[in-house]
Amino acid sequence: MDAPRPRMRFRDILPKGLYWRTLLIIVAPAALLQLIITLVFLDDHWQATSKRMSQGVAADVALIIQLYERNPTQENFEALREYAMRPLRLEIELQPGAELAIPRCGALGSTLDRYLTRALQTDIHREVWYDSTCPGPQVLIRVPIENGVLQLKAYRDRVQARSGPLFVAWISGATIFLIVVSVIFIRNQVRPIEKLADAMERFGRGEDTGYIRARGAREVRGATLAFQDMRQRIRKHIDQRSQLLAGVSHDLRTPLTRLKLQLALMPPSPEIDDIKRDLAEMEETLDEYLAFAKGLADEAPEQVDVAALAREIAADSARGGGDVAVEGAASASTPGRARALKRCLANLIDNAVAHGDKVRVAIASDEAAITVCVDDNGPGIPEELYEEAFRPFSRLDETRSRNQKGVGLGLAIARDVARSHGGDILLSQSPLGGLRAALRLPRPA
Repeated sequence: MDAPRPRMRFRDILPKGLYWRTLLIIVAPAALLQLIITLVFLDDHWQATSKRMSQGVAADVALIIQLYERNPTQENFEALREYAMRPLRLEIELQPGAELAIPRCGALGSTLDRYLTRALQTDIHREVWYDSTCPGPQVLIRVPIENGVLQLKAYRDRVQARSGPLFVAWISGATIFLIVVSVIFIRNQVRPIEKLADAMERFGRGEDTGYIRARGAREVRGATLAFQDMRQRIRKHIDQRSQLLAGVSHDLRTPLTRLKLQLALMPPSPEIDDIKRDLAEMEETLDEYLAFAKGLADEAPEQVDVAALAREIAADSARGGGDVAVEGAASASTPGRARALKRCLANLIDNAVAHGDKVRVAIASDEAAITVCVDDNGPGIPEELYEEAFRPFSRLDETRSRNQKGVGLGLAIARDVARSHGGDILLSQSPLGGLRAALRLPRPA
């Protein structure tokens, strides 16, 4: 049984972007107001005026028919023709023995034709044939009389009010002009916000955004200036941290080096070997801690082929005896820091090799993002400990006890690198039975 489809809600069809939402807020009420004004005008003014004009023409036609039928002579008809032409603007023609209905010029007439035909039938009390579809400035009226048909041609401006279509045209033109002006104005207001968002995204990936000119509304200018100040403070903080770490690295490595030299000059013994192992572990801990704290932020971004990096790291792991295979996209390039991404992938693949006998790396690439999935057949991690695995210095020895090296910074460094590129790393159950680490790097639009 198919699952029920989710019900479509009104907010689901509304635009999501600020540009289209602002345009909708401005244009929709204006267009609705114009529509209401147009409908009220057409119903109250245009149709009412056309109805009164049709009644006037119908009264003139009825008067001419009555005057002719009282004296149906040629002399009287000629006199009525002159009177109809000059003051009434009607052209009349007598057609003895003619049929009332003739072929129409068009299939559909105006909705206002019913006013004239109804008024004619009310005033003269007989059937009327009417056609307003013929080209030209006149409409055709045919009325049956004794021994024939009286055909009349009336000018359209006497039958229908011509201000209605003109009013609609002006209203439509004003609406279109309002939309064009709104589009230009809103676009100029939204563009600085888009540039600010793009600069913030690139800065989050570690790219040099350069100076951003404050433009747009006062609030947008304030946000741009605040971003500029924040960027300067972050850069100053990073520089100070880098200098501090360089000093710490120098101060700690110097005594470690002296200790290693002194131990090398001492006679071999089990105690000396234990001390050497402790010094090696201290040096490894120092390297990992410095790499985690520094975040490799001093590397300049460039175009990086993530697929090539993954294959290079997998080949190195395979030479070390690991069963590592790479499948998927042959090339997957994105802006980033090559050394940082290489360290991220190396931590993920080395972690999988350390806990599993079989490792598979799957690379997928599309226009939106690059995804690298690292699967192993190791013991895995319980789902409730996924986030715990990313904590610095966390070693889940109870569940993945085969890894006896490191200080628990591998996944923390990998996620730090991924997030500095605008992406993330998610853990899940692997199809191989162990752990899957999925690295996702979004591509810039």
